[in-house]
Amino acid sequence: MATMEMTAEKFDQTVTGNDIVLIDFWASWCGPCKAFAPTFEKASEGHPDVVFAKVDTEAEQSLAAAANIRSIPTLMVFKKGNLVYNEAGALPPAALEDLISQAKELDIEPADFSGAAEGESQG
Repeated sequence: MATMEMTAEKFDQTVTGNDIVLIDFWASWCGPCKAFAPTFEKASEGHPDVVFAKVDTEAEQSLAAAANIRSIPTLMVFKKGNLVYNEAGALPPAALEDLISQAKELDIEPADFSGAAEGESQG
């Protein structure tokens, strides 16, 4: 599966509607972002069971702000709607493959967005 362009309108549905979603926050003027792009694209081709999405932080400023992006590239990984990884910086291919493997192996309950978990303590 090739990477998809992520917009604010598609964000919630994509994150909650897929088992694993990797999101690359980037900008066209960012050198490290350009260097990471081929690594991200190649990984997407090797993992058709994972959604790979890219957010252009210039075009999607409100989404970048909502995601609290302070530095790019930033990679986020969601599993079953839960944010399980959020780090700035370009990963080398082997590290990205390792991260994807860890996400696949992670046993996690689907996120509950119904509000039923209100009042429960986190911890």
